[in-house]
Amino acid sequence: PRCGDPLSGSPSLTQSRHSLHLGDCAAALARYGRERRRDLGLAAEQLRLARRHLGRITGHVGAEDVLDIIFRDFCVGK
Repeated sequence: PRCGDPLSGSPSLTQSRHSLHLGDCAAALARYGRERRRDLGLAAEQLRLARRHLGRITGHVGAEDVLDIIFRDFCVGK
């Protein structure tokens, strides 16, 4: 396992960025819980953000992440 042996207790996060992304994921899930009864579109966005933060911990990189880097670092379209 990436974060430790689940049989020996709670996993430990080995990098501070993992902890930050996990906190951001938890916050997005909390916002999802508040939004799901009011606006499904906003609720879905919170789930997308939570998944994205988990992906940053696990190493999953999607097309959206690549596009963010391109537009942030290469000033495309300016």
